[in-house]
Amino acid sequence: MKVGIIGSGTMGSGIAQVAATSGCTVKIYDTKQEALDKSKASLEKVLARLIVKGRIDSTEKSRIQGNISYVNNLKDLGDSNLTIEAIIENLAIKQKVFSELETYVADDCIIASNTSSLSIASIAASLQKPERCVGIHFFNPAPLMKLVEVIPAIQTSQEVLEKATQTISDWKKVVAVAKDTPGFIVNRVARPFYGEALRIYEEGVADFATIDNAMKTVGKFRMGPFELMDFIGNDVNYTVTETVFTAFYFDPRYKPSLTQKRFSEAGYLGRKSGKGYYDYSEGAVKPTPTEDAVLAQTIFDRVLVMLINEAADALFLNVASATDIDNAMTKGVNYPKGLLTWANEKGIAWCVEKLDSMYNEYHEDRYRCSPLLRKMNREGKTFFD
Repeated sequence: MKVGIIGSGTMGSGIAQVAATSGCTVKIYDTKQEALDKSKASLEKVLARLIVKGRIDSTEKSRIQGNISYVNNLKDLGDSNLTIEAIIENLAIKQKVFSELETYVADDCIIASNTSSLSIASIAASLQKPERCVGIHFFNPAPLMKLVEVIPAIQTSQEVLEKATQTISDWKKVVAVAKDTPGFIVNRVARPFYGEALRIYEEGVADFATIDNAMKTVGKFRMGPFELMDFIGNDVNYTVTETVFTAFYFDPRYKPSLTQKRFSEAGYLGRKSGKGYYDYSEGAVKPTPTEDAVLAQTIFDRVLVMLINEAADALFLNVASATDIDNAMTKGVNYPKGLLTWANEKGIAWCVEKLDSMYNEYHEDRYRCSPLLRKMNREGKTFFD
């Protein structure tokens, strides 16, 4: 298969590595030669590290590099069977690129976007043959993360969906098929991990370190929400939240936090700026969490049930299958368990009771229980029955 990658940044380069490793002939396109040179140098470093770790040998390194070429003319992608765009999250720019690309590629070339937040239907609308367009959303770093969300637009043909899904499976990735709704699976379902943690802080229940510690010790998450937001970047995370909130017509469940907005405005973006919820300057001492088992369990339960509720609602609204939702969260963002599996373990009745208790306390729509959870509780069912 001949694969064209539009954009030579971290994500585009990572996707190219995945395709090349699987034996595809890959062309990476970028308008800037220096960006292409950087991509090539980065791949050299990545593959050299894999040799040191014993993951590949020098022959394999040469094979992967030999499968990739670097071009700065979009016409050079004309012989592609599949193109994947991984450029700036700007709809107008993506539409312009797709519209031009279509004039160079064959009628059966699949044109895909790696967007994490934009409507695939809107992107597809820029094409003369919108049925060839599909979302193929990798997670960073693409070579390491197992999950890929495949998102058909309402225009996408069944044949294109099947080809895209098979191709990604052939690249040894786990595919989760998602409806073309804001945030798809992961960026939708994960919102409470950040949002409810921020709310707990704003209420004065606990500080950043204590909330993070609760999620790591009780829930076994690799990173707490504030550590993760600092890692992602508060500006990036806030923008995603704001985008999802707007896209869902201001549903209170996705309401952004003023705390995060203020941190972004202050330039406290996290690791990349040297300061976020934590201080990353040299010699800075990380705050000590409050050691209180009851408090930690309370924090964890509150964040978890909101995550479960979001996952249940995604299933209720046919965003994805139960299996794909759980796979998305465990293999896309490394959650210790699938949220629907977790719901079964905690008990559906526990989930409903916890959500109703919070709704009764706050009378805010953000705490409304998913109709699916309520129905399952009434019928005595569990997920995956």
